[in-house]
Formats: sequence, C-alpha cells, structure tokens
Amino acid sequence: MNDSSWGAPQPEAGNARYWGPPEPGYATPSAMPRPGDGHLSAHDVTGTVHDVGGGASQTQRMPMVSDPGGPGDASDGHDGRHRRHGPGFTGPAGPPGGPQPNNPNGAEGASGQPGAPSPAPSEQARTGRGRKRAGRDLRAAIGVGLGLGVVILAALFFYKPVFLGVIVLAVVVGLWELTSRLRERKDIRVPLVPLALGGATMTVAGYVRGAEGAWVAMALTALAVLAWRMTQPAADYLRDVTASLFAAFYVPFLATFVALMLAADDGPKRVLTFLILTVVSDTGAYAVGWRFGRHKLAPRISPGKTREGLIGAVTFAMVAGALCTQFLIDGGSWWQGLLLGLAVSVSATLGDLGESMMKRDLGIKDMGTLLPGHGGIMDRLDSLLPTAPVVWLLLVIFVGAG
Repeated sequence: MNDSSWGAPQPEAGNARYWGPPEPGYATPSAMPRPGDGHLSAHDVTGTVHDVGGGASQTQRMPMVSDPGGPGDASDGHDGRHRRHGPGFTGPAGPPGGPQPNNPNGAEGASGQPGAPSPAPSEQARTGRGRKRAGRDLRAAIGVGLGLGVVILAALFFYKPVFLGVIVLAVVVGLWELTSRLRERKDIRVPLVPLALGGATMTVAGYVRGAEGAWVAMALTALAVLAWRMTQPAADYLRDVTASLFAAFYVPFLATFVALMLAADDGPKRVLTFLILTVVSDTGAYAVGWRFGRHKLAPRISPGKTREGLIGAVTFAMVAGALCTQFLIDGGSWWQGLLLGLAVSVSATLGDLGESMMKRDLGIKDMGTLLPGHGGIMDRLDSLLPTAPVVWLLLVIFVGAG
C-alpha cells in the first residue's frame, strides 16, 4: 500500500517535508522574499523571484498553486489576493503589514471593495483538518485492481503452473523496478540478469522441491551475484553485492512462500486466503483511517498512516481470517483464523512501512509507473511479500503442509 491509503490528510504533490527536497529550480516558501523588503518587482508577480542583493541576479521558477482556497496566515499581512491566488502570490512590494485601506493601489477584500478587510480564515483553512485527499486516481486504481484480481483468480483456479508463471513474472518485474531505482537514485549497481534468473529458479524450486529447494536456489543466486559483480571495477563492490543479496531475499525469496502454499493439495484455497487477508487488511486500514484517522502511526516514515487505520486493519483482517479458515481451509477453525488475521495485519503493516522507508531513503513516491493509480508492481507487493511466510507458517502449524 501507499502512504495515501491510511487516512491522514495528504500534502500537496512535491511537498519537501514528505518526499524530499523540491525539484531543482523551484523556490521554497522559506526562500521567498517578504513583501516590503525591496526584493520584489512588478515582474516578480508573474512567476519569477529575483535576488538583487549584492548586485547578483538569480531567477527561480515559482510553483503553481492548484488550490485557490488554500490556508492562509491571518497575521502575515497579505491581502485578499493571497487567498485568491494562493500562498505563492505576494503582489507588488509595499510597506510591511500589507496595503492600507487608504492606499489607492490596495487590494480588493473579500467583499470586492478596495481596501475592504478580508475575513479571517476558517479553522479548516488554517489547520487543513477535514480536508481529505486520496492522493491517487481512484477510478484508475479500482479499475486496475479489479482487472488484476480477475487475472489472478482465473490463473489460480484454472491451472496451478499458470499461476506459478504469474508469480515468476511479478518477481522479475519487481526486481527490475527495484534495481532501476537503486541505480537511478543511489548509483548502486545491482546485476539484474543473475537476480532475475535466480529469482525465477528460486520460485519454481520452491514449488517443485519445497523449502529445501528454495534455500538451495537462494544460495546459488547469491553466488551468481557475487561472481557477476566481479566482472566490474572493485569500487563499491561490498555495497553493490549487499544490496543485491537484499534484493534477492526481499523479492524472490519471500515470494517463494506463495509457491509453497500453492504446492499443497488445497493450494489455491490457501493462496486465496493469503490474498484475501492481505487485501482486506489494507482495505480496513484505508476505510477506517480515511473516515476516523487523526493520530499518526509513524509520521517520520509514512505520514499518511494512522493508528485508527491500524485498528481497522486488525479488525477487518481478523473477521476475514475467521471466515476464511472456517469455510475455505480444510480442517481449519474460526479461532485459528482470528490469530491468522491478527498476524497478517501486523506483517502487512510492517511491510508497508518497510517499503515506505526505502522509498523515503531513495527520495521517490512510487517504485514505478506500470500500474495506473497504483504505481509499480513493487508498490502492490509491499504488503504481500512479508505476509507470505507468515501465512504459510501458520497454516502449516494449524492444518499441516497439505
């Protein structure tokens, strides 16, 4: 899941507090001259900021403001145009405190009369409370999600090897997205070819030979990565191979547990239970957090997630778990489903926070753009990957390997 799914009001796109520094060439509010300091000219109002201090001139593009009704500070001395044009508009230079009522060049107030005082902003405008943003194209997200669900379910219940191919495809695409972002943002050279081949082998080996086959394939993949990286200069060798081993564990090895569930006699039902619980956990977090979310869960990692959303995830997942184990899993019981749902909500949340931490370190919002309204494949796997071994292990404990 993404940050926008847990209910806290989201920042405008490009907000440096959440997604890193602004794009080069864009002025930040703290860097903008104040009215009346002598640093603004009439030309500045049209979209540039000139710093003429010391005779030097530097031009920066000012960001466009899409919310004309955005919050304003009643004490900043800005006139009515501040609210009509957004916080980036300051108007011509004037005395500190803004235009005076008897100033012939004064701005129109909210009443439309020159010099008329503007009303104080509402509580909602000043605090941003009550304004909810999804942060995503919901129509595209729902459409893509339904399409993926149909394809996955059709492959799952049609023929097991077909669904195994879906897992392998997701692993390869996810590795491609992760290695591309590491190279672009951190200049970390992770060899994709041995990782992709090793990841595909790992998944198939887990399905055919069980956990032992998956571990052997993981070891061989690690050796292949070490050897492949030796063909390049020695600089940053340890950094690159460490990142490569992390990628091999994080994507294909964790995905192998889905193949292990699939290999059971009632494999499709186990995989369906795993998918349902993860999706329901995310949906519960979204629904409850969007409606009641007020208290941030981990603001330094993912500002959009709330404690209320976590409660919703736990509640929804436990109910779904009780139903799934009672009616889908052979030999399962409802109380086992309660424990399974609780574990899934925790692992899905940790997985979501873990990928948010990675994206924050990389300075990106999404791992890719392959899925409209969702981001990339890795943005959909963030909750699924760490949940797969948890569900596999608990089902083995509760009802056996199958």
